[in-house]
Amino acid sequence: MTLPYDPTLHPYVQAVLAMKGFDVVLLDLRGLASFADTFIICSGRSHRQVSAIAEFIVQNLKKEGISPLGVEGLREGHWVLLDYADVVIHVFYEPIRIFYDLEGLWSDAKRIEVSGM
Repeated sequence: MTLPYDPTLHPYVQAVLAMKGFDVVLLDLRGLASFADTFIICSGRSHRQVSAIAEFIVQNLKKEGISPLGVEGLREGHWVLLDYADVVIHVFYEPIRIFYDLEGLWSDAKRIEVSGM
């Protein structure tokens, strides 16, 4: 099942897309997890691009007055986790994303429409 695009996610999604994060997936975790309402998952084509995407997201959202509670994995560029409380952004190097398969792990989560972005 796909849910309609939630406009409150717009700053996060725009930050991901502006730096060419690809294969963007939004998962609605409400009712499934207590630590976040939404996962935004995207990929980069190299470790350097993954780090650049994550750094850009953090800088761009800070300009909007949105600061992360935590950032993990930025230096390595394999899997960067950006924790914004209700929204958690995962930026993966594509082979690492396939290996961990968050979309499969959270298969009960509803997807949020991304075509309207």
